[in-house]
Amino acid sequence: MKAVLVLDDGTVFEGVSVGSSGTVIGEVVFNTGMTGYQEVLTDPSYCGQIITMTYPLIGNYGINDEDDESEKPQVKGLIVRELCDYPNNWRSTGMLDDYLKKHSVIGIQGIDTRALTRILREKGTMNGLISTSDNFRLDDWLDKVHVYRVTDPVKEVTSKRVIHFTGSGYRIALMDFGAKKSIINSLKKRGCEIYVFPSMATEQEIMAVRPDGIMLSNGPGDPKDCVDSIGTIRNLFGKKPVFGVCLGHQLVALADGADTGKLKYGHRGCNHPVKELKKDMTYITSQNHGYAVREDSLDKRRVKVSHINMNDRTVEGLEYVDKPVLTVQFHPEASPGPMDTDHLFDRFLDMVREFRE
Repeated sequence: MKAVLVLDDGTVFEGVSVGSSGTVIGEVVFNTGMTGYQEVLTDPSYCGQIITMTYPLIGNYGINDEDDESEKPQVKGLIVRELCDYPNNWRSTGMLDDYLKKHSVIGIQGIDTRALTRILREKGTMNGLISTSDNFRLDDWLDKVHVYRVTDPVKEVTSKRVIHFTGSGYRIALMDFGAKKSIINSLKKRGCEIYVFPSMATEQEIMAVRPDGIMLSNGPGDPKDCVDSIGTIRNLFGKKPVFGVCLGHQLVALADGADTGKLKYGHRGCNHPVKELKKDMTYITSQNHGYAVREDSLDKRRVKVSHINMNDRTVEGLEYVDKPVLTVQFHPEASPGPMDTDHLFDRFLDMVREFRE
């Protein structure tokens, strides 16, 4: 079945349909990872987006029952150069194409993803659509593509109730803005008892479980849209140690009076170099975000930049002088990606121990 990809600037790519059929509009972004497509598809931070995988062959190791980062794919659509028809891996339990059909994800293959990525790098992230309709008419859809906005995605992906995981270690309250399962697994591995709270949880609800520490998860969209959560985080400052990841990092900065801004095309992939300034050490990190904290908005008397992105020098981590707060823009839980920065979970728990003492 034929399929078309249309960008907001009118660029049209013709290809072949993969996954489900129909028409879908989303924000078109690219991910530079060679592997990890299942984790990417199910990462709630991609809510509202159509993902372009820059690696030319996707699906070669199939799909399995363990690598989902949420209960279902969160993406609007998938763009690949070539979808592998016959995966080969000992963990594989199925094919990517069947997985996309099962979850009604519309995709396209057979287009020049290098050319598409260059357009997004030069012009910036833009809206687009994928359609497999025989009756598709560009004029009928361009206005809808122009006005599309990813609105309130955190409310769409956050947990709808408090979820409790037992453990014998520190009690951690996790504010879920679109948390990946790997964050929970990283805390479980360290014996933590975990309470997962919906994004709209209040300070009183969180403190009622008497947490030893508070973690703020990743999530989709513009951090400035999370007005209520920013206020809650501000009220939590100083009461317990806080560890923010990705969107959580940005929300802490906003709660502390700093500013955020949208990147031209974002950081998405599992091969992004980040330097920890204090150690003069560079890590390869997993990232997925379209916004960043503006360094010129920080009060350097109270907050220090701890990590920077080696590609564009943007802020990748912050340490707060006047409160027990640590935040990073990248994903220390990886999934997909290298585990270079997994030690940050231990550093957070060290903060929790010191605070209790």
